[in-house]
Amino acid sequence: MTNDADHMALADYLAQGGKLTSPENVPPRYRGEVLRLMASFVDSQLAGSAGFAGAINWAPGIKARIAASRITLEKADHAERVLDLMQAFGTDKALYEQAHDWAARGPRDAAPEARRRGGDMRLSVFHAPLTGWTDAVVMNVLMGQATLEVLEDLARCSYQPLAEVLRDILPRERRHMELGLEGLERVGATAEARASVAYWLPRVADTFGPAQSDRFDRLRAMGLRRTDNETLRRAWRTTAEATLAPLGLI
Repeated sequence: MTNDADHMALADYLAQGGKLTSPENVPPRYRGEVLRLMASFVDSQLAGSAGFAGAINWAPGIKARIAASRITLEKADHAERVLDLMQAFGTDKALYEQAHDWAARGPRDAAPEARRRGGDMRLSVFHAPLTGWTDAVVMNVLMGQATLEVLEDLARCSYQPLAEVLRDILPRERRHMELGLEGLERVGATAEARASVAYWLPRVADTFGPAQSDRFDRLRAMGLRRTDNETLRRAWRTTAEATLAPLGLI
């Protein structure tokens, strides 16, 4: 916080677009919320990387294998970058990395659910298994588009170190989605692809959270979020439909 903020309440400072720059100058409630945001991102990236690793051997050609390998590697790197920020808050990085089986998945037919499982903060969509190359490509496109909506919001957050890391990550996440879209265009409007779209659409939609959220109000007051869940979900749905319709997938 700058010297200009010394004479104003923290809430007012954040409401005016103020930034916090280190763990030493964040209050306890803010600390808890920013750590929760970072944990959800780290766990989702680790789970996404671990899940997509299996798709490398499903890839139909060398170019597709390279794309799947790149996505797997870079998502793990994104997780490490944010985990390094958590380490500054006292998180034991080595223990954290081994805390869960990031490749673990539940039954394919399990109903989508928003709640976290124990200390595993991955988004619920990352508990659902992939079934093959087409399924992996569809999931990558739809979840990639959702990730971009969320990260573009979080990249303006009031915790400056996190905002800076997410701004660096955004172009690579956009490229991951574009690689998936290239694969989806090659797959075409098959029955398998349509079934996969129908499976993943509601599960990705659920990742945005409830339309009405007290937690969003708290995060907005702290400057950690700007755009509400339903606005993000609608923007994602518009983008997804604009992507899928020309391909004959909806």
